[in-house]
Amino acid sequence: MKIHLRKKKLKSGSTSLYIEYYKGHKLTAEGKVKHIRDFEYLELYLTTDPKTAAEKKKNRENLELADQILAIRKAEVYQGTYNIQNGHKEKTGLLDFYEQQKEERYQTKGNYDNWDAAQKHIEAYCPKHITFSDVDVDFIKGFKKYLDTVAVTKSEKKLSQNTKHTYFNKFKACLNAAFDEGYLKENLIKKVKGFTMGESTREYLTSDELQKLSQTPCPNAILKRAFLFSALTGIRWSDVNKLKWSEVRDEGTDSLGDLIFRIVFQQKKTDGVEYLYISQQARELLGERKEPKDRVFKGLRYSAHMNMQLLRWCMFAGINKHITFHSARHTNAVLLLENGADIYTVSKRLGHREIRTTEIYAKIIDKKMKEAAYLIPKLNIN
Repeated sequence: MKIHLRKKKLKSGSTSLYIEYYKGHKLTAEGKVKHIRDFEYLELYLTTDPKTAAEKKKNRENLELADQILAIRKAEVYQGTYNIQNGHKEKTGLLDFYEQQKEERYQTKGNYDNWDAAQKHIEAYCPKHITFSDVDVDFIKGFKKYLDTVAVTKSEKKLSQNTKHTYFNKFKACLNAAFDEGYLKENLIKKVKGFTMGESTREYLTSDELQKLSQTPCPNAILKRAFLFSALTGIRWSDVNKLKWSEVRDEGTDSLGDLIFRIVFQQKKTDGVEYLYISQQARELLGERKEPKDRVFKGLRYSAHMNMQLLRWCMFAGINKHITFHSARHTNAVLLLENGADIYTVSKRLGHREIRTTEIYAKIIDKKMKEAAYLIPKLNIN
């Protein structure tokens, strides 16, 4: 085992000191190397760019203390007394550990933002002195009750079912990690049932509505092309917005003489690389090829003004639905399923990691539901 003192710059601007216990590595079932590490957060912080003599002095004192703790930990390991479930870890602050877990997710903005939002409620519920030795089933149930009965949004409204589900899941992930890394002797979170996920309304356009919209002028030409492109491909706003010409492939023709077009891009949400075939009409919406580094939809910006332009465009087309840019993705999924695509193919095209995410769309297909109403033969009723 190797033991090192590590530093990590936090979003707040300060630098956290912690000890890393490196225990080697192993190969996963996929043949990848997985490094095995445990961490002890010392609750000691440095001013990243000290200006005053007091700040510099405090940094020296905290570094000296951290080095002393490191020496003790090394002695414990070398003497064979170190145990992953020891008193030092149990005395680690829950809020400090959560902060570290959150910072490890900085590369995925959506997930990081959810951890950050959940943290505000965890901090409101948990006293600052709480350590893992204080965490028990009643404490966990108390946080669930807090989310359900006390927690409110910035506008002083009760949390929605899905928000409670999301925030509790972040708390759950934190405690699972604490158990895996030896801060908790028992995986207590398994004893508390979380919030069920509520079903949200997924607004989409029917085939006729999409046709109307495509034939209706839109004051923002880039918005119109981008929205219709998303409806034809199922690509998220974030990926449409950052799409570059280097990711658009014009691959000639197949054996039947049909033109082949693909986009190869990295999903912003999942970080996975996608190889997506697109139709000729979708390719035409991209326009004339520019430099590889250029954005395809240059000038497209997410804003309240753009959302209003989208709603007005829909109103001009006679569509009285609350359509957002994400509705284009829902539209793509529904139209694919209505026109015979199997759910596995739709799932792969949308870049879903789990097929159950795609199965939600099967519940909102109008065409198949209408057809099912006439499957039973007409009765001769007297």
